[in-house]
Amino acid sequence: MNSMDIIKPVLSLGGLGVTFGVLLGYASKKFAVEVDPRVTNIRECLPGANCGACGYAGCDAYAQAVVDGAAPPNSCAVGGAPVAERIGEILGLKVEAVEKKVAFVKCNGNCNVTKEKYKYYGVQNCRDAAAIPGGGPKTCSYGCLGLGDCVKVCEFGALRVENGVAVVDEEKCTSCGRCVNVCPKGLINIVPVAKKVRVQCNSLDPGKEVRQNCSVGCIGCRMCERACQFGAIDFANNLAKVNYEKCTQCQACVQKCPTKAIKLIVSESDQKVAV
Repeated sequence: MNSMDIIKPVLSLGGLGVTFGVLLGYASKKFAVEVDPRVTNIRECLPGANCGACGYAGCDAYAQAVVDGAAPPNSCAVGGAPVAERIGEILGLKVEAVEKKVAFVKCNGNCNVTKEKYKYYGVQNCRDAAAIPGGGPKTCSYGCLGLGDCVKVCEFGALRVENGVAVVDEEKCTSCGRCVNVCPKGLINIVPVAKKVRVQCNSLDPGKEVRQNCSVGCIGCRMCERACQFGAIDFANNLAKVNYEKCTQCQACVQKCPTKAIKLIVSESDQKVAV
């Protein structure tokens, strides 16, 4: 075989490779999309949780939205005030502090105060348990099932199940909202951490049925509403709700509630301060 029979194809392929490389290099410069360096800087100071609490698909999308002016610089729940301040420095803006919020489980119906209709041996997740007739094994069809779907989705270790009810560690909670979205009972709300007076019940049943199902549920007696001098207690479908815009945390409702469904929530840090 003639050596030129090998050299010619090699040179031909090499020439094509060089030609395509030059063309691609030219195209990459010609059609390059310039990236605002502020986007990169903001992305680097974000925690990278990609939790979606800011309303965007992830940290990359949020960083771009902030630079575009479509999102406020203080929407990162995970990063909190330090990240908001850093973003403000990058943008040359003064960023106001955002009130810290946390997840709150609207149920205190643990195994000591509620009853069971039957023993549940099915798939150990709340979604499947809630789908069976009666909404789960507890007599209260609105209560926490305690199978921990919220615990599994929390990337910050801010949730645990104690005695059949999910409990939030407010020190770890970033209010990302994943637990809110996964709870099949709609039991978890995001609330201002400073507002400690909360209704820890989700039942819409009449008072008589609530008493039969759970000793710490809201029975709709409206004693809390009458006790509040600031009109901060609203009622809907037999269930009390605190209006945080009016609530002064005087705790009159807490003291009057006969079933203790309205509670003053004391976090672990609050307990340490008290000690």
